[in-house]
Amino acid sequence: MTASLSDADRLKRQAAARALDYVRSGMKIGLGTGSTAKHFVDLLAERVVEGLEVVGVPTSEATRTQAESLGVPLATLDEHPVLDLVIDGADEIGPDLSLIKGGGGALLREKIVATAAGQMIVIADATKKVARLGAFPLPIEVVDFGVAAIRRSIDRAARAAGCQGLLTLRRRPDGHVFVTDQGHLILDAAYLSIADPAALAARLSEVPGVVEHGLFINLASRVILAGADGVTVIDRA
Repeated sequence: MTASLSDADRLKRQAAARALDYVRSGMKIGLGTGSTAKHFVDLLAERVVEGLEVVGVPTSEATRTQAESLGVPLATLDEHPVLDLVIDGADEIGPDLSLIKGGGGALLREKIVATAAGQMIVIADATKKVARLGAFPLPIEVVDFGVAAIRRSIDRAARAAGCQGLLTLRRRPDGHVFVTDQGHLILDAAYLSIADPAALAARLSEVPGVVEHGLFINLASRVILAGADGVTVIDRA
């Protein structure tokens, strides 16, 4: 039976709580974006009130607003270009801890922050762990010039990597086009199954007009999954 929203949130919060075990005073921490990362920021703020001394670098304006409202000290990546760790969620987690991220639209900043961190800890409910990436549409962030041409180039690149599927321009619930914090657009690619994420990532990165894609390869060093049987920690081999 599908877990209710309250059950899902409970699992997300359990994973977020476990991630706090890896946080120490004095750390500079990347703060992720999305529903699971939101729980982590809530819990981190409670520890800050208790005396934990950390500096957070948010991966989106939404996370910045949340953290500021809760009193978490913040800085920019320009002020702290090297971070101790980043804690973030994921839309899908593959067997080798490759990820699909970007469901919340913050994939560009999330990848920049993850690359700047000594380690990336991913927190999620157990349903996000999959045998093969691709059931969740892959977000591809693009510039707003020549989108039709970019779309054709993405299709060619994906086919060369063994993938094909419908590309959909992301829109907000009110029907307006979704625009990222950096002013870009997102094409969501319904590839269904990605046999070789690294090959697809390399092909997409070569497409002019593609700013970034939601395949996070060799970035997650640890995954914390919360499920019906408790919390499981998986380290990348």
